[in-house]
Amino acid sequence: MDTFDTADAYAITSLEGLDRIYKKPTEAVQNKVADHISAPGQAFIANATFMILATAGEGGIDCSPKGDAPGFVQVADARTLLIPDRPGNNRIDGMKNIIANPQVGIIFIVPGANETYRVNGLAKISVDPMLLARCEANGKLPRAVIVVSVTEAFSHCPKAFVRSGLWAAAAKGRPAGAPTHGHFAAFRDGGDEAYAAKYEAEYTARIPKELY
Repeated sequence: MDTFDTADAYAITSLEGLDRIYKKPTEAVQNKVADHISAPGQAFIANATFMILATAGEGGIDCSPKGDAPGFVQVADARTLLIPDRPGNNRIDGMKNIIANPQVGIIFIVPGANETYRVNGLAKISVDPMLLARCEANGKLPRAVIVVSVTEAFSHCPKAFVRSGLWAAAAKGRPAGAPTHGHFAAFRDGGDEAYAAKYEAEYTARIPKELY
């Protein structure tokens, strides 16, 4: 396995080095960062069906996708977010990280919108019955609620989504070359294409029963 080359002559290892290749952000870009969720930010989160939660702890760094119906992440107030934790694979890597280090980063995504909304803050894991009940969905309570105290919040420009053509590509359906969950399972288990297809079919049939 290749190791990280600390002697790479082309590596940027200082803030001064970054300054030489990147322009300073404009005043407007610097001023958009707030210590709370703005009114437009709250509206964006209310329409978001998907988010990515970044955490870091003793075991390393984790990015966890979370999604549900619009408004599944609740803005309790301009400085507090409530994120329900629905059933998953039980690895709980992000949860373990939050226990060790409460700092989190979040990106909210609204289908069809090229902008994103970013939130940084301090998180805790709660099983407060009132919070669990507040985040009930389809008659089921979440396992826990991640409560985020906001320290920074700001909108992010649409360039990445424009460059990727994400939503236009999604409208075309799944690319033929993109491995399925079944393909990853087959690779892990030493299975063949038939194994992958069988695994995918069974998992797809099981998903609706395990969402909440």
